[in-house]
Amino acid sequence: MFAPVNALNMKTVLLAAGEGTRMRPLTATRPKPMLPVADRPLLGHVARAAVAAGASELIVVVGYEADVVRSHFGENIEDVPITYVEQSVQRGTAHALAQAAPHLDDEPFVVLNGDALYDRATLADLYQQNAAVGSYTVANPSAYGVLDVDDGVVTDVEEKPISPASNLVNTGAYVFPGEATEYLDVAESSRGEREITDVLDRVIERFEVTSVEFDRWLDVGRPWELLEANEWKIDDLDRSLDGEVADGATVTGDVVVEEGATLEPGVVIEGPAYVRSGASIGPNAYVRGSTYIGPDVHIGHSVEVKNSVLFEGASAGHLAYVGDSILGADVNFGAGTITANLRHDGEPVTMRVKGETVSTDRRKFGVVCGDGAKTGINTSLNAGVTLGAGAATGPGEELLSDRRS
Repeated sequence: MFAPVNALNMKTVLLAAGEGTRMRPLTATRPKPMLPVADRPLLGHVARAAVAAGASELIVVVGYEADVVRSHFGENIEDVPITYVEQSVQRGTAHALAQAAPHLDDEPFVVLNGDALYDRATLADLYQQNAAVGSYTVANPSAYGVLDVDDGVVTDVEEKPISPASNLVNTGAYVFPGEATEYLDVAESSRGEREITDVLDRVIERFEVTSVEFDRWLDVGRPWELLEANEWKIDDLDRSLDGEVADGATVTGDVVVEEGATLEPGVVIEGPAYVRSGASIGPNAYVRGSTYIGPDVHIGHSVEVKNSVLFEGASAGHLAYVGDSILGADVNFGAGTITANLRHDGEPVTMRVKGETVSTDRRKFGVVCGDGAKTGINTSLNAGVTLGAGAATGPGEELLSDRRS
C-alpha cells in the first residue's frame, strides 16, 4: 500500500477541454467551464478552491475555444502558476490527463473537473489524502459513476449501474499517486473514449483509495444546473453597492452592484443578486431571486427578472418577464416578451437535451436562449423551450417548442 505522506501543495490538473454539448446553445461560442457563475466563470471557482486547498501549480487542460480560457486566467491565480496543455481532439478524460502527464512527477497530484462546484472545506480535506476520490450522496445514483466503499476505502467504481452498490457517486475529484501516470493508456470505452474511471480502477487495485465525501457538490452539465450553480455562489456573496444607485431605487438583502452599473429610479432588487459593471436596470424594474445580470446587460422599464442568468449584452425591453431562465450574450427580448416557468399539472419542467426529453427536476424553469437570439414584441415562450443562437420569433408569436435557428 501507499506510504502516508503529507500530500498538501500538490500539482493540480483541471480538466477544461470539452465543449459541453448538453449545454447547447449556451456553449456555441464558449467552453462550458467559462459559463458565468456569480462573480467569475465556473472554472474560476474550481481553480480558486484548488488554490485555497493547497495547489502548488494548476495544469489546465484546454481544447474547445482554448483561447477563451487562456485569455481570461493568464499565467497565475493568486501567485499560483498556471500551465496550459491542449487536448486538440477530445478522446476522453484519461486522454485529457495524459496531455498533462509530462508536467507531473512522481509525487501525488490532484485531478478536478473544471465544470463542477466543490465545497471548499471538503476539497481541502481531499488534498490531505495520499490517494482518494471525492464522493457525494445522491438520491438516484444510477445516472452516475457509483462507488463501492468498505470502511471508508473505495473498492470499486461502476458507471451508471442498474443496481447501484451504494448512493455514493464519483464527483470527478481525485488524488492520484505519482505512479498513476503509468496507467493512462487505457482502452476505449463503449463511448469511444478513454475514461479516467478506468485509471481509477487501476489505482484501486494497487493502492488504498480513501472516499472523501463532499458536503456539497454540483455537476454543472445542463442549463438548469447553471441556474443552480448561480443560486449557490450568488448566495455566498456579501452586499456591496459600488455602482450608481439612484434615489428612489430600493435594494434589500445581499446584492452586489459593481462599479459602472446603474440602477434607475423605481428599481427594486431583492437579493441575493449580482449586477456586473456596465449593466443598466430600470426605471421601475423588479429583480429578485438568485439573479445574475452580466456586463452591459440592459433591463428596461417595468421589466421583472426572477432567478435568472443574463449573459453579457443581453437586453429585455420594457414590460417583459424573465423567470427562471438563461439568456445568452446579446439576446434581445422585444417589449412584452413573457417566459412561462411553470406547468399547469405541477410536474417538473422538461427540456430537450441532445435529442432526448429530460426532466429538469425543477418545478419552475423557464427558457434557454442562445447568443444573439431575438424575440418580437409580445412573444410568449413556453416553459422548457430553447431558442437557439441567432434564432428569432415574430411579433405576437407563441413558441411552444424549441427553435434552433
